[in-house]
Amino acid sequence: MAERPEDLNLPNAVITRIIKEALPDGVNVSKEARRAISQAASVFVLYATSCANNFAMKAKRKTLNAGDVMSAMEEMEFERFLQPLREALEAYKKGQKGKKEASEQKRKDKEKKNSIDENDKSRDEEEDEHMDDEQEGENEVEEEDVEN
Repeated sequence: MAERPEDLNLPNAVITRIIKEALPDGVNVSKEARRAISQAASVFVLYATSCANNFAMKAKRKTLNAGDVMSAMEEMEFERFLQPLREALEAYKKGQKGKKEASEQKRKDKEKKNSIDENDKSRDEEEDEHMDDEQEGENEVEEEDVEN
């Protein structure tokens, strides 16, 4: 757990970026206001986590899942955020699935390339052996000619 209360605060850069994205251009936010928003956001995250943890504990689980967070949002009376949260979660899952599929395709392509490279290498080795056999045959013929 955190040693100091400040350790529980969200990073200032993240808070500043969220504030800038939420407000129209040209609106300035004082340092005190950013700090207050940061503390409020941190308290909200801690409260939501605590509520979600209660749902996980009731289900005799140690891991929080998205359903726990959704239930916590309802319990905290933030129902109006549930639909945007579900949409964001769905978009996240699709993104993760796309990344997984791309990674799997990349792995398959790499395996295919390695297989082709190994086949080429085997063919090259067979050709080298064949060439060596031909060279030996030619050398034997030359030696017979020299003896005659």
